[in-house]
Amino acid sequence: MDEVVAVYDAQGHPVGQASRARVYAEGLWHASAGVLLRSMDGDRLYVHRRSLAKAVFAGMYDCLAGGVVDPGETPEVTARRELAEELGVTGVRLSPLAQIAWDGVWHDAPLRCHLFAFEARYDGPVHHQPSEVVDGWWWTERELREHLQDPAWPFVPDTRVLLADHLD
Repeated sequence: MDEVVAVYDAQGHPVGQASRARVYAEGLWHASAGVLLRSMDGDRLYVHRRSLAKAVFAGMYDCLAGGVVDPGETPEVTARRELAEELGVTGVRLSPLAQIAWDGVWHDAPLRCHLFAFEARYDGPVHHQPSEVVDGWWWTERELREHLQDPAWPFVPDTRVLLADHLD
């Protein structure tokens, strides 16, 4: 939690930096970047379960490999770094998917994040970083949508908002 991350304004522009602990404790706007990994034919999405060691949304399901933007880093650089770290995927083309501002609550504190989402196509092997991802599998959009229809299903909330506009 002593890691330094980029601080953003409410409009989605970097304005400084602060410790991750301060960002979470004070509900400062920050940014994250993530990659939605699709099969080459586009029919399947990679879904994974976050480890219990994660600082935010621990143990929840997600389909974005991602993390917070570091000071001086672009969201695309963050997305590439996180995709390689969490799923072992490198050398893929990233296409911008969306940018959303998510203003929610985590552990009774405000959590404000600009999510920069990208999409990549890939059919190769996936290698989880055990400290970040405990399991993962490929699902069709239909399978993912069926799970997302259950509001009690423990899925990362900002990705849930993103997917509402981006699944067929």
